[in-house]
Amino acid sequence: MAKNPKNAVAEEQDDGIREKMIAVNRVTEVVKGGRILGFAALTVVGDGDGRIGMGKGKSREVPVSVQKAMDQARRAMEKVPLRNGTIFHAVEGHHGASRVMLHPAPEGTGVIAGGPMRAIFDVMGIRNIVAKSHGSSNPYNMVRATLDALSKLRSPSEIAAKRGKTVEELIG
Repeated sequence: MAKNPKNAVAEEQDDGIREKMIAVNRVTEVVKGGRILGFAALTVVGDGDGRIGMGKGKSREVPVSVQKAMDQARRAMEKVPLRNGTIFHAVEGHHGASRVMLHPAPEGTGVIAGGPMRAIFDVMGIRNIVAKSHGSSNPYNMVRATLDALSKLRSPSEIAAKRGKTVEELIG
């Protein structure tokens, strides 16, 4: 028996994925007859355990563009290594004129980050981190710079495997 499509959408929403909308821009296209109004949405989704995805969507209506962005973000999710709600080491990322620096923080520090970076850390499940952005504060570029920094993170087990050592030998 075929499922009702509305029920399928409800099941997708209950899969433990956290969603955050970062920005909605109103865009216009100028054509011969006048202007065509549209909306562009930027969203991030995560599972609260180190997976993160970014999505962009465009449409004539805001809800449709947000849904498109959420769907794209779900498809583009990537895993980031975490340790007890923070990152393993300091890392820097950039995209365009945006530069971000991420530093691990001890338990109880909280999320010290602004704008789009805070949304990313919330959906990822990072509870303690210190982040600083330099340069452009364009939300699209800041999100991409943050994802660039997170993609550069390596866990001690990854580094030990690459060097052909055990984690204990690496840490000393």
